[in-house]
Amino acid sequence: MIKNFQELINAAKEQETMKLAVAAAQDEEVLTAVCSAAKMGIVEPILVGDAEKIKEIASEHSLDVDKYEIIEKKDLNDAAKAAVELVSSRKADFVMKGLIDTSILLKAVLDKEIGLRTDSLLSHVMVYKVPSYHKLLFLTDGGMNIAPSLEEKAMIIKNAVKVAKAMGIEEVKVACLAAKEKVSPKMIATVEANKLQEMGRNGEFGSDVLVEGPLAFDLAVSKEAAEVKNFESKVAGDTDILLVPTIEVGNGIGKSLTYMANAESAGIIMGAKAPVVLVSRADSHEAKLNSIALGSVIAAYK
Repeated sequence: MIKNFQELINAAKEQETMKLAVAAAQDEEVLTAVCSAAKMGIVEPILVGDAEKIKEIASEHSLDVDKYEIIEKKDLNDAAKAAVELVSSRKADFVMKGLIDTSILLKAVLDKEIGLRTDSLLSHVMVYKVPSYHKLLFLTDGGMNIAPSLEEKAMIIKNAVKVAKAMGIEEVKVACLAAKEKVSPKMIATVEANKLQEMGRNGEFGSDVLVEGPLAFDLAVSKEAAEVKNFESKVAGDTDILLVPTIEVGNGIGKSLTYMANAESAGIIMGAKAPVVLVSRADSHEAKLNSIALGSVIAAYK
């Protein structure tokens, strides 16, 4: 089981080098992270975008991109389509967002002809290494789905479980978050969390996936809190995946972990035929490198 990001990077180094298509690669931070990952042998990049700007940025920051394939696509829509098509045609293993709006890239990902559409829902999974927590913590979905339905939450869990499995977690523990542990018809998050727990017990997520809910955040991450509240649970205090009821909850928890708890992070979009590395311009260079390593490990996982 991968327990931190150095172990994730080591795992990505040790496996077969994955081919990464970067959509609109003319971005300093993205290029720096991609070149770092390439030097480590994690990826072989294919840089799609404005070739002149890519080479200009590389020259300014002493990045050697001459050895990598560069595909000229100045128009952002064309760059997104070309990067995605590299993956759908199996010339690349996964795709990464560069200097391009998320909506443009995801439109290409969902294109019926050249895209990576599946029957699943696209969802965002963040992975955090919080100094005070004993293992990696997966958070979903604080980046894409605003107020998912019960059916959508089930798909979001399945997407996150795939990430956890790729990271070597054999028994995946999922906490369906709400404001309290008791089911209340006035709080739909508690009702749906309880239904997801029932689905888990019926084996809908696999025999090696434990789903519990509703759970408040403190119970999900603290055995001490569970003991104080006399709450017996195999998931409480040992959660792998935090399933949030709405995007606001996920966004708030994620940013709190980053800015208040000094957590390291990586992010990925799941639910397509291949992982989509979606990084924010505010993400650190380390977070971007972690995300590339995460995408690489998921892409190689069978």
